Amino acid sequence: MADQKAPRATTNRSTTPGSDTFKDYISSQWADRPDVLPEPREQAPFAADRRARLSALHPGTRLVVPAGSAKVRSNDCDYPFRAHSAFSHLTGWGSDTVPGSVLVLEPTTDGHDATLYLRASAGRDSDEFYANPEIGEFWIGPRPSLTQVAADLGLPTRDLADFEAVVSTVDAETLVVREADPDLTRRLDAVVEAAAEQSPASAATDADDTSPARATSADLARDLSELRLVKDAYEVAQMRQAVTVTGRGFTDVIADFDDIVAHPRGERLVEGTFNRRARADGNTVGYDTIAASGDHACVLHWTRNDGVVRDGDLILIDAGIELDSLYTADITRTLPVSGRFTDVQRLVYEAVLDAADAAFAIVRPGIAFREIHATAMRVIAERTAEWGFLPVSADESLKPDHQYHRRYMVHGTSHHLGIDVHDCAAARRDLYLDGVLEPGMVFTIEPGLYFQPDDLTVPEEFRGIGVRIEDDILVTADGAENLSVGIPRTVADVETWISRD
Repeated sequence: MADQKAPRATTNRSTTPGSDTFKDYISSQWADRPDVLPEPREQAPFAADRRARLSALHPGTRLVVPAGSAKVRSNDCDYPFRAHSAFSHLTGWGSDTVPGSVLVLEPTTDGHDATLYLRASAGRDSDEFYANPEIGEFWIGPRPSLTQVAADLGLPTRDLADFEAVVSTVDAETLVVREADPDLTRRLDAVVEAAAEQSPASAATDADDTSPARATSADLARDLSELRLVKDAYEVAQMRQAVTVTGRGFTDVIADFDDIVAHPRGERLVEGTFNRRARADGNTVGYDTIAASGDHACVLHWTRNDGVVRDGDLILIDAGIELDSLYTADITRTLPVSGRFTDVQRLVYEAVLDAADAAFAIVRPGIAFREIHATAMRVIAERTAEWGFLPVSADESLKPDHQYHRRYMVHGTSHHLGIDVHDCAAARRDLYLDGVLEPGMVFTIEPGLYFQPDDLTVPEEFRGIGVRIEDDILVTADGAENLSVGIPRTVADVETWISRD
């Protein structure tokens, strides 16, 4: 499939020898490379179960789930490749996915047959071996063989070239994860459109058909999201590990505080220190790190991270490490750079902590997801009313047509978490925001208070203070577990953690 992409702008600087002598020489005198088959990876049976559940939702329909291709950063340089989350969830292939791979679920009389199409490794007698900087072994290292991937994932595999037979036979009932590989989606659309133009009578019959509406690719995207609402045992274990290594990243940052405070762009050092841990213990960061010191903490998605970190200020760090399985944590801690909260900082911090703890206290199977947010918001409304920041009482502010307290916290309190930092995003509202909690769900609880530096509704000593506390929560059979409770979060524990005395 990579052959269908526009060629990279590298030909004008290529110096690869082209003589037959060179080609003969470079393809000779290589030691045999045994095709050693790995044991199936731990997640292989879990991925097989996910495919079976998806199959049951779409009987008789071909499903195409691409991994996607690397995205261009500039000219002939790509961003690091990350496979589409739906592909990763259904195959168990993580950070070592071969770009351009495609999972196809072909309908059968009793379900679907799954086949993984990937670009087979090239022999040393191929010029791809040394001359193709995008996929050649000399440039990016060896790719696994088809048999190795099949053993690794417990999935039948075929060469990506064989996928052309699938492309040629797609029809309007074939469902594809459209955003995973836009180039492939356009090719499949073109085949379907061409077939429709050649069969106008069939199109007219379809227009008059009164049978139930066929499923669409949007339905497929929805179902793939909803499959991830409840995590299996493997996913829960990965979430635990992601939280553990993310905690190490926060501790690394604290250990570097002296250098961070001394640098004119200390926020960048925070980001770099955390990213080092992410690459050492995981695949990368799960999302762009927010390192927001001082009044930058009032900018909810501050990722420029180019500010100074000053003693006496708070720094809000929102960061998570993505493992090689692509599961990520999402943790926020707001830290006093000096090691001690001021009286006003402590007041704000403890209000946010109370909101987080109140929300966590109600989590159990059977409650509505939206109740978590409502509980946290009651605490936020009560505190800001007590401080005299609201023109009405807390009860009045909480009414849907008022919401004065939301001036200081405009975002939601929770989102599902997993292989995406904002997991299950295409799920239906009645299963997400209006959904009922089940054991195995994992989500964040992340209330905050943000007093903008120019907000005249609050006293001057509050202006420029931003606090968020975010933890990753697992719903259990009889309640909930805070997976990140081991990362210090109370005032006393945070001050002990940070103090450089």
